[in-house]
Amino acid sequence: MGISNSDAHDKTLFTPGPLTTSRTVKQAMLRDLGSRDTQFIETVQRVRDKLLAAAGLAQSQGYECVLMQGSGTFSVESVLTSTISPEGKLLAIVNGAYGERIVKICARHGIGTVVVRSLENEVPSIAEVERALTENESIEMAAIVHCETTSGILNPVREIGALVHRHGKRYFVDSMSAFGAVPFDFQACRIDYLVSSANKCVEGVPGFGYALCRREALESTSGWARTVSLDLLAQLQGLERNGQFRFTPPTHAILAFDQALTELEREGGVEGRGKRYQANYKTLVQGMGALGFVEYVPDEVRGPIITAFRYPRDEHFEFDLFYRRLSDKGYVIYPGKVTDADCFRIGNIGRIYPDDVEALLQAIGVVMQEMGIATPAEESLQPVRAS
Repeated sequence: MGISNSDAHDKTLFTPGPLTTSRTVKQAMLRDLGSRDTQFIETVQRVRDKLLAAAGLAQSQGYECVLMQGSGTFSVESVLTSTISPEGKLLAIVNGAYGERIVKICARHGIGTVVVRSLENEVPSIAEVERALTENESIEMAAIVHCETTSGILNPVREIGALVHRHGKRYFVDSMSAFGAVPFDFQACRIDYLVSSANKCVEGVPGFGYALCRREALESTSGWARTVSLDLLAQLQGLERNGQFRFTPPTHAILAFDQALTELEREGGVEGRGKRYQANYKTLVQGMGALGFVEYVPDEVRGPIITAFRYPRDEHFEFDLFYRRLSDKGYVIYPGKVTDADCFRIGNIGRIYPDDVEALLQAIGVVMQEMGIATPAEESLQPVRAS
């Protein structure tokens, strides 16, 4: 006997993806369509058009949206391995684990890489990026992560894009955790390729990613692809030839995403979705501060997508236990990923609202009491010991 939606008590996900999704997005998957079915082909085209529109772009302006099976990292690897010539190099601008993943992908494929690294709670140095572009003429493209999910930092994609354009290089933005909720001007940022994933701020389910591409830049890469299945230009050509994927598409995930895009539009598009996430973020930061937690990233460069919090300085705090007790109460957070501090992360995205964040904060307060960790309010009530 199946479980009805009313009987399903899923935990609330405060993670960077997969996310808590709406019931209607889940219901959109309760059907089967063939990959060559006319209705599915029309859905794929509609999804591609809506993604361009969400970025303020259109095919008539010289841009294309290419869907790619797999997780978001598959789409990142697709861009990296398809758009750099055999002799060319990539400038990787890194301040977190996902920037390091770009470096790792390039190393695996033998792509020459120049790396500019910053601390994980600092934005990249414009001067260092300028120096790297000036000193390495073989650089063909620069890559940066928009919202570095390692820490929640929001990188200055527009400023760096202007610099990259001034040097006549192409620009790749991994906007995995930002696209769909962080408003920005795609063209003003001088972006040639941008990648995101279905299970992020658009609030779909896992199964595919997508690349928004400047068509002229992509067409110039013919013959450069280092793989068959991740060949970005071939994927576009396949979609244009007959509307179909070259290989089996994630049909159910695309049906869910079509519904998710409709819900994004109803919420007011990128700006409307961003306002809700900002409200979640403000509720979270204020509430966690009241409980004594400190953010890892400075306020002026911290994005609203996911927030890294330092472990409390209390001998009773043990993250694995903290995580399990929250999970038992129906709330799922995320472990830390930064290399120079003990942190955990809480996402502000997905089909959650400030009331959900308030409920999480209450659960965190209860778990802290269970673990014997005093909050600032409780500490102020402790009797003063005589000296």
